Amino acid sequence: MTVPPGRAAASGEPLSGGSPVGGSSLGGSPVDSSPVGGLDAREPDAVAPAAAPMTDGEAVEIACADGVRLGGHRWRERDRPAKAVVVVNPATGVLARYYHRYARFLAGHGFEALTYDYRGIGASRPARLRGCGYRWHDWGTRDFEAALRFADELAAGRPVMVVGHSIGGFLPGLSASAPRIDRMLTVGAQYAWWRDYAAARRAGLVLKWHVAMPLVTALCGYFPGRRLGWLEDLPAGVANDWSFRRARMELSHPAAERDAILGRFAAVRAPILAVGVSDDELGTPRAIGRSLAYYAGAPRTQVELQPADFGLAEIGHFALFHSRFADSFWRDMLLWLEQGRNPWPERTLHGPTLPGGTP
Repeated sequence: MTVPPGRAAASGEPLSGGSPVGGSSLGGSPVDSSPVGGLDAREPDAVAPAAAPMTDGEAVEIACADGVRLGGHRWRERDRPAKAVVVVNPATGVLARYYHRYARFLAGHGFEALTYDYRGIGASRPARLRGCGYRWHDWGTRDFEAALRFADELAAGRPVMVVGHSIGGFLPGLSASAPRIDRMLTVGAQYAWWRDYAAARRAGLVLKWHVAMPLVTALCGYFPGRRLGWLEDLPAGVANDWSFRRARMELSHPAAERDAILGRFAAVRAPILAVGVSDDELGTPRAIGRSLAYYAGAPRTQVELQPADFGLAEIGHFALFHSRFADSFWRDMLLWLEQGRNPWPERTLHGPTLPGGTP
């Protein structure tokens, strides 16, 4: 593991609201910003916007087996040993720095945390996205695999845990080393099968992510999400994997690889607490249950929280990682990470939304 000089941790959390990007949540109108016809197909410089430095994150570089190097940060209290190492997996198109305050919170409560950007994103973005060839599954089979091995080395025999947001809660099953995970907490974890979107928002989401996004991607050679206000820029392969995802995840992989992929998910034995929010248009109970079903060998618990539980009218897909939840959701979820106990037993879902059947 190496620490590149001159890189400082930074927080990209918005000052208010729940979306980690410029004013647009993952849902919303399918044409929130510039129309497709007004796009400039030239790729902008791969420079992330500056943000206020945070002194307690140590910049690290994570080497993947195929030679790609990922930018990340290590969060810890140096005056006491951590009880476990937690890998924080971001959502699609969300910079790792959005989770920095959460990682600092974990470090302040006795954990060591590792945040990182997937290839093509933020600190792991190449000079040019166009033609890079990165795919969604690379984030699990290569990037998370490398992050997990990195965390295992840091752990030196201590437990290794995963907190995964959105696709970040599904990716661990793609990793060959996933049996090393001791416990998982996922938030809104799913893989964007469009029929699982909330019915009231489905038409707009389909138009945005499954019609507009592939058209824009074809025009530009990558998805210019930052200029549209639709998350961060994405490699074309990642954007198209999202747009054309089928109900069965493994059908996105070559036929010869499918049994091995399913076997990796089935080999995970870590208990999983899957958290959803009732107003999350993407992470619906059915979507979360569909992704959980792949973890057939793991003890799985699915809960659905309500905005009213926190005295709020709405939460959505992003907000639980905002620091306004430090004294509520963040504090409560420590019970799971520390003791493996569900902090919200009254919100546990039972019946058809629970995994155990066919995705």
